[in-house]
Amino acid sequence: MKGEDMFLKRFPTGIISENCYIIGDAGEGAVIDPGVETADIVKVLDEQKLSLKYILLTHAHLDHILNMEKLRDTRGGKIVIHEEDAGLLGDPAVNGASLFGLNTVFGEADIKVREGDILKLGGLELEILHTPGHTPGSMCIKAGDNIFTGDTLFRMGVGRTDLGAGDHDKLMSSLKKLMELDDSTKVYPGHGSVTDIGYERRNNTSLWY
Repeated sequence: MKGEDMFLKRFPTGIISENCYIIGDAGEGAVIDPGVETADIVKVLDEQKLSLKYILLTHAHLDHILNMEKLRDTRGGKIVIHEEDAGLLGDPAVNGASLFGLNTVFGEADIKVREGDILKLGGLELEILHTPGHTPGSMCIKAGDNIFTGDTLFRMGVGRTDLGAGDHDKLMSSLKKLMELDDSTKVYPGHGSVTDIGYERRNNTSLWY
């Protein structure tokens, strides 16, 4: 399934304007990076009659995980993170909380994934791509011809590597991997507006190695 028929809603309204996404198919829903108010997410889930199956974290930074436990407590769903970022959830020094003067510790995820894992959501297959660099366990989530890139790839930009356990060389390798996707692959980043692989390949100077 290419993902053309999946439900998709973007919230560009998190604590530092990060994007939260709701996707759904055949009555099952997933939330990607729940940094926005839980009530706003629940409203859309109810309107679309979606049962929350997954809470997907592209990486373990505060702005992308802020309401993960509140959302799980409110609507259920399994929290999913890459295995190499799982340990960051409980450490304010690397989950970004300390940058906001907070000492927030998050609990464990329910599911730890790795490169190539597939999660089923209705008729969709969500493929996990491990794209380290911004964090050790940064991951992208591919749904047909759509990819949710977290803080790995933005429209005309790429993720920072000067926070916590960032690694510039690994980020560059991850970006090369993403550039192997078809030009038409639509990119839904963790911050900023939607783009596609072809546009970034032609115009994103941060990708000109």
